Amino acid sequence: MDNQNKIPNRLINEKSPYLLQHAYNPVQWYPWGEEAFEKARTENKPVFLSIGYS
Repeated sequence: MDNQNKIPNRLINEKSPYLLQHAYNPVQWYPWGEEAFEKARTENKPVFLSIGYS
């Protein structure tokens, strides 16, 4: 996959290989943390949690 012309999302700063493989996904993912929960509270939206897959 060529990521040279793509804009990374906020997962680009994570250390987890699982999260990094989604860093150029067009979905604006949030890593687990207060920023994600605050955005959900502010926008009155549920949190969608992905625990990975095997």
